[in-house]
Amino acid sequence: MKAGLLLLTGGRGSRMGAPKQDLPHPSGTTWGTHLVTVFQSVCPDGPVQVLGEALTDRPDLPVLEDPRQGPVAALKHWAATPAPSVDLWWVVACDQVRWREEDLRSWMALAQAADPEQRHWVIGRSDWYLQPLGGLLPHGLRPALATAKAASLRALAESLPHCILDSTLPGWRDVDTQEARKAFEDESV
Repeated sequence: MKAGLLLLTGGRGSRMGAPKQDLPHPSGTTWGTHLVTVFQSVCPDGPVQVLGEALTDRPDLPVLEDPRQGPVAALKHWAATPAPSVDLWWVVACDQVRWREEDLRSWMALAQAADPEQRHWVIGRSDWYLQPLGGLLPHGLRPALATAKAASLRALAESLPHCILDSTLPGWRDVDTQEARKAFEDESV
């Protein structure tokens, strides 16, 4: 199985006071680079695409323009543009900074067991909350994604063939408020 990483970095970061992908991560990198490092440790030959803003500490990574109309519009835009051919894409937001190498390996193994033919967007459900971001999207679903009519992430995921897996992996817990950021930083001390 060959996987690619699609890292969403298109938010303004207004709640955090700075773009989320550039915030410092306890690993010594930024939030965005931490996720790239996690991915590359599991899939060293997999392509990486950044959708939104470039990573300041990884200017070598290709950046795709984000139409700045939310994650659904960004994903549809990405799906309508050429991309390296892989079996599936790990589609992750830059605020899902709790992912670790062992968690991604575990998630990919669970997804492979649940969808061995890679025909479904495998998404997580954590604490009863559906998480399309962090999920594994087959490359073959990109044409359907590009033309989907859904306006929300949940509706987008449900409009495509999908598989929901319950998961307690910490990577599903977004850090999208100042309070969540402090809690995340306190966990890492």
